[in-house]
Amino acid sequence: MRTFLLFGLLLGLCCQNSWSQKVFSTEYAHQADLKVFVVDYAHQADLSVYRVDYAHQIKGNEGLWFFTDYAHQADKLVFFVDHAHQADLKVYFVDYAHQAQWRSSSKKHLMLR
Repeated sequence: MRTFLLFGLLLGLCCQNSWSQKVFSTEYAHQADLKVFVVDYAHQADLSVYRVDYAHQIKGNEGLWFFTDYAHQADKLVFFVDHAHQADLKVYFVDYAHQAQWRSSSKKHLMLR
């Protein structure tokens, strides 16, 4: 019984924050974990992102991003590039939270911690 409880506790701690949606936009590419390009149309994106106002609005790895004021507060440091070929991830910013979604599941791992 104790082993089961300990396993459950450890699993909960590990999985609780296995995704990262608190992001900080860096000034230089070499400071970033991930290079991001903002596309003009949703169908061009790997991820449709909705920018939330508060960190508690984040729900898993669904494309709800909270931009932090400082790098140390973020789970991922991103740098916005000027050209699509420079990017690790292409995003499209949507107007409503329910529109946030992965369009390319092969890129989901990029937002894991």
